[in-house]
Amino acid sequence: MARRGRIEGVLAERLGATPAADSPEAEALRRFRSYATASLLRGGDALPSLDGLRVSDRRASKLLEAWLDAVAVAAGPDGAEVRAILAPALARFRGALRATSGARRASGAPRASSRRAVTAAIDRVADAFLAIDTDTGHIADANPAAGALLGTTRDRLVGESALGFLPERAHDLWWTELDALAEGGEARRFHATLHDRTGRAIDVEVSLTRFATRARTLALAVARPSFNP
Repeated sequence: MARRGRIEGVLAERLGATPAADSPEAEALRRFRSYATASLLRGGDALPSLDGLRVSDRRASKLLEAWLDAVAVAAGPDGAEVRAILAPALARFRGALRATSGARRASGAPRASSRRAVTAAIDRVADAFLAIDTDTGHIADANPAAGALLGTTRDRLVGESALGFLPERAHDLWWTELDALAEGGEARRFHATLHDRTGRAIDVEVSLTRFATRARTLALAVARPSFNP
């Protein structure tokens, strides 16, 4: 129990805060711990149990890596050996998780004929609108105003990475905002700088709203240019 508490303490230090006990990421960690135990007993014959688990493989992998670091720290002088023992099981679990997430996204992908999810009313809005997949960062939908703002067309935006229109230094901030929205559900507002196709910087005020379907969670982003005198 003392070592378990030490692991959780180190994990909290690494992440800043541990996921809620009922979150998909926490469930992924519980399943990995069970799988790791079975893997040590049965070797490579053990299979991860991922039935019913719907979680971002990117966020889950971040938590699992931090947990492995915490276990190594808690093991003290034996940390390197413990890490070496658990690393193969973690690699197999993450591989299964990625495969499951990929299959889920493929099965939930809309047909080309019905890809457009933005309503006619949204299309007429003057502000730029983007629907961003919080797992991949890809643009799932957009309105004409977004295409005009970014120097392209709406249809060409769909499928691209939203981070391609951001300076690289802002990528971590956007992932933080997308993760917070996906996990907490509260609307987000912040200032950002976008880059259009020509590289021109555009200062905008951004609001993010969460929209979840069975297949994925989207961040509905509305960007309005801000003019600073």
